[in-house]
Amino acid sequence: MPSEHGPTARHRRLAAELRRLRERAELTPETAAGILGWSRTKLVRIETAKNLPTVPDVAHILETYGGSAAVRAALLQLARDIRTRGWWTSYDDVLAGSYAELEDAADRIRSWQTEVVPGLLQTPEYARVLIEGEFPRDPAEVDRRLQARMTRRARLARTDAPTFEVLLAEEVLRRPVGGREVMVGQLAALLEAGRRVGTTVRVVPMVIDYRPALGLGSIVLFQFTAPLELDTAYVDTIAGGMYIEDIAQVARCSVTLDRISDAALPLKESVDLIAAIREEIQSDDR
Repeated sequence: MPSEHGPTARHRRLAAELRRLRERAELTPETAAGILGWSRTKLVRIETAKNLPTVPDVAHILETYGGSAAVRAALLQLARDIRTRGWWTSYDDVLAGSYAELEDAADRIRSWQTEVVPGLLQTPEYARVLIEGEFPRDPAEVDRRLQARMTRRARLARTDAPTFEVLLAEEVLRRPVGGREVMVGQLAALLEAGRRVGTTVRVVPMVIDYRPALGLGSIVLFQFTAPLELDTAYVDTIAGGMYIEDIAQVARCSVTLDRISDAALPLKESVDLIAAIREEIQSDDR
């Protein structure tokens, strides 16, 4: 889960759409700013999501650039939505607004994990061990982040819960995070999650000769059906997490997830493997 702060997903989307409208109207930033009666700096900062425009600012831009009534209405609503306080704003000291917002709004989430169970499916005990590893000398910070992570899990219990498709490397199931008791509980939670409507958990086994995306970190793809809400990918890199919004690159991430999915065990075999590993861990404790 990323910790950096900055423009939210909706803010970046609004900025990109306003820039696209200007370019479609064949206006340079200098010309557009002059027509709007603004400085070029103000317009550029809006288009690069450095500044959050007011709703009247957006209305003024739309009147100047033109465009279809449907697009104009959607962008005005987007400008209003940016200012709507989501649940994550109560945790803005420990959560990145973009990630939490994407997770909250997505209609479909596809997740490939090679290191740990995804946050939406973590038990409190498992999550606490991971967070304590990052903040070993700050119990208050650990408690705060744990509370935020458990609040995130409520997303899957809502009536508008997204379709959640999880792909796990088998190593994740065998990695002894927190010891036997914690892992037994976490694996039981994964089995329970797989019974929830709309959630699937499948495993890519270690025994296959070649695993697609070998050497890559996790990939999370947030997909949307609403207009102007373009699909966004979040990938782990050596320099940290990175958001990908370019359509072609998002498509490449989707293809990669398709290839990983093709290598994963079918649902029943995945469930059987998770249950078998859980039994192995329990047996080792006797």
